[in-house]
Amino acid sequence: MLRKVEHIGIQVRDLDRSIKFYTEVLGLALRKRVRLNETTELAFLPLGESEIELICKSAEYTFAKEGIVNHLTFRVEDVAGILDHLRAHGVELIHQQPVVLEKLGSRIAFFWGPDGEKLELFAPTTAG
Repeated sequence: MLRKVEHIGIQVRDLDRSIKFYTEVLGLALRKRVRLNETTELAFLPLGESEIELICKSAEYTFAKEGIVNHLTFRVEDVAGILDHLRAHGVELIHQQPVVLEKLGSRIAFFWGPDGEKLELFAPTTAG
């Protein structure tokens, strides 16, 4: 069912500063930077077979609301099918249906783990 850890999302206050740290200090490469919407910008830095996703939200966003490590993501083949599986097991879903993120070429859905940890299902819709 689960294939691998896709990425770990980390909240940052200043995306430029964080990209500089992760690339210049830690030696990672920036694969992609994208403004998802008016309030959120993302940066992806590969690390082995997974990635670190830096998440920068607008000043109106309460930084501590979701913590520094925002979520753990699993790559899957069928987001909708796994949502059905989770629903059948009484798991609290954040998204009832898969969300298509055209700018990222993916379908996603978030749900809560037993201790309130935020977890994500991820399925690419395009290569790259």
